[in-house]
Amino acid sequence: MKSLLDKYGPFRGRFLFLLLVSMSTYHLYSAGFGLLPTEIHHAIHLTFALVAVYIAFPFSGRPSWIDWPMAFVAGSVSGYIALFHDVIAQRGAMVQSYEIILGLVMIVVVLEAGRRVAGRVLPCLGILFLVYALWGRYAPGIFMHRGFSLSRVIQQMYLTTEGIYGVAIGVSATYVFVFILFGSFLAAGGGIRLFNDLSMALAGSAPGGPAKVAVLASALLGTISGSSVGNVATTGAMTIPMMKRVGYEGRFAGAVEACASTGGQLMPPIMGAGAFVMTQFLGIPYLEIAKAAIFPALLYYGAVLSNVHLRAKKKDLAGVSSEEIPKLKDVFLRDGHLLIPIVVIIAMLLKNYTPLAAAFWGTVTVVLSASLRSHTRMSLGHILDAMADGAYNALSVAIACGVVGIVVGVATLTALGMTVSVNIMELAGGSLFLTLMVAMAACLVMGMGLPTTANYIVTSTVIAPALMKLGVLPLAAHMFVFYFGIMADITPPVCLASFTAAGIAKSDPLKTGLTATSIGIVAYILPFAFVYDPVFLLRGEAVDFLLAFVTAFLGVLSMASAIQGWAIGHIGTCTRAIFFVSGLVAFYPSVAVRSLGAAIILAVWSIRGIRSLKIETC
Repeated sequence: MKSLLDKYGPFRGRFLFLLLVSMSTYHLYSAGFGLLPTEIHHAIHLTFALVAVYIAFPFSGRPSWIDWPMAFVAGSVSGYIALFHDVIAQRGAMVQSYEIILGLVMIVVVLEAGRRVAGRVLPCLGILFLVYALWGRYAPGIFMHRGFSLSRVIQQMYLTTEGIYGVAIGVSATYVFVFILFGSFLAAGGGIRLFNDLSMALAGSAPGGPAKVAVLASALLGTISGSSVGNVATTGAMTIPMMKRVGYEGRFAGAVEACASTGGQLMPPIMGAGAFVMTQFLGIPYLEIAKAAIFPALLYYGAVLSNVHLRAKKKDLAGVSSEEIPKLKDVFLRDGHLLIPIVVIIAMLLKNYTPLAAAFWGTVTVVLSASLRSHTRMSLGHILDAMADGAYNALSVAIACGVVGIVVGVATLTALGMTVSVNIMELAGGSLFLTLMVAMAACLVMGMGLPTTANYIVTSTVIAPALMKLGVLPLAAHMFVFYFGIMADITPPVCLASFTAAGIAKSDPLKTGLTATSIGIVAYILPFAFVYDPVFLLRGEAVDFLLAFVTAFLGVLSMASAIQGWAIGHIGTCTRAIFFVSGLVAFYPSVAVRSLGAAIILAVWSIRGIRSLKIETC
């Protein structure tokens, strides 16, 4: 509570603290003992979030009296749906005249809340879609439609589960909130210290150790975090100064942290809650999603670690001094019990328990396991603070999902997804490769500034149908848009994870973003591999997968050598080009061609190794 009192003052701070704790209490109870009817649960979740946002994120950047009436209005128009859901359902969601006013106010307060927590881009996107729904008759070419009345748009957005209270806010109200809350409890119990110390013990003494620590710590935190930017802010404050201290340039240190933090959204078991949403959209078991995601995620982190290691060798950067590195045994003895909740969550998911149940019992286990040692034991004050922090961290996702509900609602109402699909295919002339290139660009644009879950919902609604129309495996299509939507966090010009890391590193934001793009380049190649060869998603025979893993791993190392200009010594432009092209070939959807690429990589490395031995002998 103290941080809220310091930031907002005694009255506003206490009110916000009680509101956030109440929000977490409601969601914990729902996760553990059963949800209310879907529409009511969604409305209660968004009502909590709207009121909290209008109090916590003032209109003018500093607390003002106007925030209180705005919070009351926002809570009232959203709470109306929770209170009168049965009445609305009995009349088939037919719009009453007064509900047009309520619906208009609801749309305005959701968009304004979005501006407060996410900036102007997302609300502007929502407004653009609303304009398209109302005045589609003026839209160009095949995007034209007859247009819908204000009453029909209000009905879609406000009174049904196809708009603001649709699938996007549903994901926030269930999976996202409880997992963010779990992460907050784990952090309060000492989980962040455990991840940092564990990473330091494993990689701190290696060449360029702090960068490897950053990768490992961000990967561990990212598995329970729902935000690339939040991950950067949490771990980057420690890892980026450490990287700079041992000799990494600021832009490279920031880029490494941005890539590592963003990759956490690609790593099972949680994947920024994307795995659970994908399960709903595709109707396939969660374990299938997690199994398909693990191999690409490992390749991605292999690429980041390879770039870090080769950069350290090229710059002759040492690790952290032994005095600063904790012993692995001591880390496990001191804080190893905090891994129990993560094991519980993974075990429950593997046993086909619902994600809600897994997150609930994981959170309970945090409190129980933390109590095993005095230095991690959580008092009632710590528990309440964790509940408030978790709810506060979930606000931006909840509001973003509310705004995304407008986008999805308009896309459903106007069949925009189908229209975009047809246009993408026509623009690409029916070519799968060109369609993928257009889809990649669209996902990178749509993903700018959006949280992981909202990002995936938008891209899968608008872009994925185009790929499936060309015969792409549904899982591959959804993984394609999922990856490129997330890569928007490190891809210029709007790359929030890179910009956040650049702020900590005090480096040029654009240069940091470009460096992050080069370090994480494998993430721009893997989605194409999903589409052309599903073996990368563990679809196929074990022998095919093993061969794909070996060749892809060699390709990752080869491209890292080309980017960093180092392979058992400095390499020139020609050798770098050979390494890069061979690395790309290692992902080609043909066993013979992939094997050829791997053979070239091994041959060049062997030649360089023999030459280096001769030089040393002489």
